Amino acid sequence: MELTSGKISYLLASGGRLYMEEFVFHHIGVAVRDIQKAIPIYRDLFGYQLTSGPFNDPIQKVSVCFLSRGDGDMAIELVAPLGPDAPVAGMLKRGGGVYHICYQVPNIRASIEHLTEKGSKLISGPDPAVAFNQKDIAWLMTEPGLLVELVES
Repeated sequence: MELTSGKISYLLASGGRLYMEEFVFHHIGVAVRDIQKAIPIYRDLFGYQLTSGPFNDPIQKVSVCFLSRGDGDMAIELVAPLGPDAPVAGMLKRGGGVYHICYQVPNIRASIEHLTEKGSKLISGPDPAVAFNQKDIAWLMTEPGLLVELVES
């Protein structure tokens, strides 16, 4: 595996053909109870500014927004439940915090196939997401228990 400039490149063998697929780090998701209360905390403590959102996503049952400190810095997605049945609600029962890691991929279906062949479980998707202009996203749980979001570029 080659690790350079935020990209993990690998070859995916399928049916005798090789496909090049890139997983590009996109953001980390942080579970919060209230986005409007969390934004000023991230601004005052760490200098993050709101870059997009908040967006309500009824498919994912969450409200999200994105924070950044500028080009080259890691983006943070704040994720708050829209109701008690939202998937993120369980994380908040344990206190909240880092919820998931997101990778941008050029072919979401090939990426899902690769991850599931390596033992990850597809939780949902691909489905369009409000926060990504209706681009498809998918959720997978890796064998070690890391929740991964994929967003198609």
